[in-house]
This record gives sequence, structure tokens and C-alpha cells, in this order.
Amino acid sequence: MMSNGEGKLVCVTGGSGYIASWIVTFLLQRGYTVRATVRDPSNPLKVGHLLKLDGAKERLQLFKADLLEEGSFDSVIDGCDGVFHTASPVSFIVKDPQTELIDPAVKGTLNVLKSCAKSPSVKRVVLTSSIAAILSNERPKTPEVVIDETWFSDPDFCRESKVWYYLSKTLAEDAAWKFVNENKIDMVVINPGMVAGPLLQPEVNYSVEPILNPINGVPFPNRSIGWVYVKDVAKAHIQAYEIASASGRYCMVERVVHDSELVKILRDLYPTLQISNKCEEDGPYMPIHQYSQEKAHSLGIEFTPLEISIKETVESFREKNIVNF
Repeated sequence: MMSNGEGKLVCVTGGSGYIASWIVTFLLQRGYTVRATVRDPSNPLKVGHLLKLDGAKERLQLFKADLLEEGSFDSVIDGCDGVFHTASPVSFIVKDPQTELIDPAVKGTLNVLKSCAKSPSVKRVVLTSSIAAILSNERPKTPEVVIDETWFSDPDFCRESKVWYYLSKTLAEDAAWKFVNENKIDMVVINPGMVAGPLLQPEVNYSVEPILNPINGVPFPNRSIGWVYVKDVAKAHIQAYEIASASGRYCMVERVVHDSELVKILRDLYPTLQISNKCEEDGPYMPIHQYSQEKAHSLGIEFTPLEISIKETVESFREKNIVNF
């Protein structure tokens, strides 16, 4: 990546997260000055990996901000040229979806966008959404189906299926589009699949758990889902900000695989590990579908093969002693 962020100030919300940490890394490499918001800037477990990045000493500033507190992003965003809003809770097991997922996702997104609306310096917002906001609807998902950016998840279908994370991402993206259209804000949305690849943060995040679980002997779920490399996703965010003609939404999926295929790749890569190849339910495997890559290619993204994403994820587990070899 070239360095063309010299002298530019940008904000990354939820800066210590999996994708966000890589966005911060690449922004610093490109010469940007970055203001990253985190829940607790004084907690070394949460921010230590960011402080170690090249350029962090000179050009990274950490701020405390709360998604649910209106106005808490005002001073951070004021003066910034661009805003990357990645902060949103990711959890698939929740007791109270409204409080744990939906409020922080929807209200948090609106709070960040309200701060952007107040700040005349902001030229563009890049929002991290998800294929969760694209794929959860009644439409068939069979091998010949190609899902693209015109698809939207149906909130009622999400509620009936009790897929609360999908609902939170769908409602947040809907609310964001409505707000930016009313307030004339230039926003581009990135919709990644399940994200894999090296971890900068110390703890395991939800999207790499399907890679860790079989290594720990846990049977895999019967599902087919799209995967993408974390660095490709981070690069797409920056390209979506830097390329003036970028607009709308961008699906980011290298390949859709059934979890059995994920396990097969793991077993081929690491024949000495005792990797579970049991599915947690009997019956036919869920079919795979496809995603269009045309728009992603227009951002200059060349997708990294899933095998590399998985290998680098496992190597990351090894380095962090999450898996013992």
C-alpha cells in the first residue's frame, strides 16, 4: 500500500477490534494520523497491541467513547477527514438481544453518524456492516444462487429465525442509510463474511471460533457460510475511503464453504492435530451459495484464498499459545 495519508486525520471506532486493528495498522502505514475510540484506553490487554504498531507513538491517539452515550464521539470526530465505524458488539449467544446487541449496534451507529453530521470536516464515512445484513431472508440459497449488494436481510425473518446478531447488523445498516440520506453524509458500507487471518488482539474473537473449535475437538455446525481474509477486509475499508468513486455497499466474501470443508482444509494443513470431523447434527449438509465479487474487485481487491486465511489464523493461535502444538 502506498502512503498517501500524510497529514490527514481519521477516526476508527472500536479500534481495538479484530478488523479495526488491521485498519489502524494500514492507516498508520499510509501516513494517516489516527484517532481510535476504545471502551477503556487505560487497559493494556485491550490496547497494548495498538500501542505496539509502527507509527503508533507519533500518530495514534486513543480516546474513550461509549456507543450508547449521545455526543461521546463529538470531540473525537471533530476535525477528522474520514470516519471508519467498526464498533458493534458481536455475539451469537445472548440473553437479552435488545440490550446486548440491537441497542449498541443501532444507537451506536446513529450516535457516531450524528457526530459526523455535526462535524463539517468529515468527507466520508465507511461503515463496517456484514453479510448478516444481506443474506437473512426467504430467498433460496442454492449452489447456483449468486448473492450481491442488492440483497437485504429481512428484519422479520431474522426475528422469526432468532438470529439476533443478523438482526442487529440489519437494523443498524438500515438506520444508517436512512440517516445519511436525510443528512447528506457520504457513506460507503463494507459487508464482510466470516473473517479469518492473523489476530493482532490477544483474545479470540467470534469469527475465528469456527476454526478454533474443531482443533479443540468440538463437532462442527451444519452450515455453509462465506469467508474472507481479515487484511483484505481492512484494505477494502481504506480503498472505500480513498477511491472517490466508491459508493454503496461492497460484499466481501472470498468463498462460501460448508463447515465440513473448513475442517477438511484444517486437517490437510495440520495432519498431526486431532481435529474433530464430526458434525453436530445428522442429516444432509446445508448447500453452499455464492457471492458476487465484482464490486469488491472495483476497489482493487484481489481475494486471498481461504487456505491462507485459515493457516494464518492457526499460526496466530500458535503464537499466542491459544493452541498447543
